[in-house]
Amino acid sequence: MDSTMLAQQYAGIKRDLDEKGIIFSFSGYLSEGILYSLGEALREKMTLEDTDGPTVRRVFAVFVEQMQNIIRYSAEKVTGAREKPVELSAGMVTIGMEGGKVFIVCGNTVYNDDVPRLRERLEYLKGLDKDAIKTYYREQLRETPEEGARGANIGLIEIARRASEPIEYDFLEMDEGKSFFCLKARI
Repeated sequence: MDSTMLAQQYAGIKRDLDEKGIIFSFSGYLSEGILYSLGEALREKMTLEDTDGPTVRRVFAVFVEQMQNIIRYSAEKVTGAREKPVELSAGMVTIGMEGGKVFIVCGNTVYNDDVPRLRERLEYLKGLDKDAIKTYYREQLRETPEEGARGANIGLIEIARRASEPIEYDFLEMDEGKSFFCLKARI
């Protein structure tokens, strides 16, 4: 690529993000440390914009849940060890404004074998009203996590509980037994 086009190319990407109402976007490899740093930047940005406290807390909670889902469940990981073992998971998160509401979109690769169960859980959540989501959340808190689970399996419920509208999701089948999974919540 001609280096004289560099600024034009990236200014175009920035303009596209601005036109879509994107205020925060990250794509790459994540760890708990990166999650913490990005979360702090997001919280500070929203506070500077005088976003009300309850909205900041709901956006932050959904952001953290979505990032943790990427860290735990992304099918695209790199591992290594220097002083201590390291595992990084690939994904993306985008936050913006749309129709007066904050939206948070995350995306990462998942194994095709996991898609039917994930789709079933998401469809179930989409079919519940706010009161039913609260009840389901309380029930799941009392349940014993499934064997081999990397969490309490309440992350998606937590996202649906904090969202102001039903969550949206989609899968795009890729090669090598994987799909790209995308989840959108509005606050």
